[in-house]
Amino acid sequence: MRAPQFQLPLHRVLFPRYFHPRRPFIGIDKPSINIQTRTIKSIGKTQGRLVILGSGWAGYKLLQDIDTKHYEVVVISPRNYFVFTPLLASTSVGTLEFRCITEPVRRYLSNVKFYQAYADSVDWLTNTIHCTSNLERKRDKFTVEFDNLVIAVGGNSNTFGIPGVGDYALFLKDISDARRIRQRVIECFEQASQPGVTDEEIVGALHFVVVGGGPTGIEFSAELHDFIVEDMARLYPQLMTKTRMTVYDVAPEILGSFDVGLREYTTKKFMRKGIRIKTKRKVLKVNEKTLVIEGEEEVPYGLLVWATGLTDNPFTRAVGDRIMKDKSAKRLLTDPYLQVLDKDTGAPIENVYALGDCATIKDYDLPATAQVANQKAVYLRKAINKLGRDPLAEVKPFKFFNMGR
Repeated sequence: MRAPQFQLPLHRVLFPRYFHPRRPFIGIDKPSINIQTRTIKSIGKTQGRLVILGSGWAGYKLLQDIDTKHYEVVVISPRNYFVFTPLLASTSVGTLEFRCITEPVRRYLSNVKFYQAYADSVDWLTNTIHCTSNLERKRDKFTVEFDNLVIAVGGNSNTFGIPGVGDYALFLKDISDARRIRQRVIECFEQASQPGVTDEEIVGALHFVVVGGGPTGIEFSAELHDFIVEDMARLYPQLMTKTRMTVYDVAPEILGSFDVGLREYTTKKFMRKGIRIKTKRKVLKVNEKTLVIEGEEEVPYGLLVWATGLTDNPFTRAVGDRIMKDKSAKRLLTDPYLQVLDKDTGAPIENVYALGDCATIKDYDLPATAQVANQKAVYLRKAINKLGRDPLAEVKPFKFFNMGR
C-alpha cells in the first residue's frame, strides 16, 4: 500500500509547533526553534504532554518503554489494570484465577501520571480533554490539556439495539464480566437443585446459550463445556442429562473470518461434544428467562453470554464530529502513520493518533484483534520515541505482519 502524499514532510505534520504558528514553513532546511513562541503544555519536557487514553492492548503496550525524557506522559483509563483478554474465557470457568491475567498499569508509571477516569470529549480549540473520575465514591469532572493525543479507548459490546440484551445478557470484556459468568453458572445448577423445581424449570435453568459464533463465543463455549463435564459433573451428577449448550449466530457459518478448514473442524468437534450450533438465527428480543428467535418459539435459558462483536463507545461517538470514521461509522479512520483524519478535509489532524479496536487505517482495514493492536502500539511507540529525540527523523508507514490466528 502506498503512503499518502502530504503537502509538507511527515515530521512537519507530526510536530508543527516547531514552525511559525501563523506562516507555513517553505523549504527543506531545518528551521530554528523559538522557545518563546512555543505553546506546549509541559514546560519541563521538550515535546510537551503526551496523553494516552485507554489501558487495553494498544494503550498498555504503547505505555511500555515510552520516552518520558522528552514527553510528559499522562494515561487516562477507567480501569487501573490491563487484562489479557484471550484468557478471559478461562477465568470465567475457573481454569485460571483472575489475577493471572491482569497487570497493574502503574507498574510502568514511575515517570508517568495516571488518572482513573473516563474521557468524555475533546475541546479541539484548546486541545483539552474533558474527563469524569471512575471512582466509586468520587465522580468529579476535570480537564487535561495535551500536545500529543493517542486514542486507544477500545470498543463496547455490540447489542445491535436488541431489547433486553443490556439488561439480561452477560458479556465477556472484563474481569467483572468473567466473575458474573462464573457466579451465574453455579447459580443455574443450584437453582436446578432446589426442592419443588419442575422439570421444565430445570431444563430452562440448565440451558447455556452463547449468541455469537466468532472467536470469543466459540472459545467460551468450549471452555464452558469442559467446565461442566469435568467439574460440575462431579458436584451435580444427577443434572448432567438435562444440561444443554447452544451457540446462535446470524451468519451462515461460525468463525466466518477464519479458514474453512478451521470452521469445519470446530463444527465437527462441537457436534461430538453435544454443543448445538444454530446459524442463520436472528435474535429479536431477550427476556429475563427466555430468548426470542425469529421464526421460532421462545427459547428458555439459564445463562446467556452475548459475544457478537464490538461497537463504538461514548468517547468515539463524541469525537465523531471532528474525526472521520469508517463505513460502519464505528471506528475512527487514520492514515498509515496512525494519525486520525479530519472529517471535513480528510487531512491528518496534527499530533492526534488512534489505534486498537476503536480505529482502523483508511483503505487498509484490519480486524479488531489483539495482534493488530499490539503491532500498532509497538510501531507508534517507536515512532514517538524516535521523533522525540529528533523531530526531523524519517518515519515509515505502519505495515501489519500476520503472525497467525
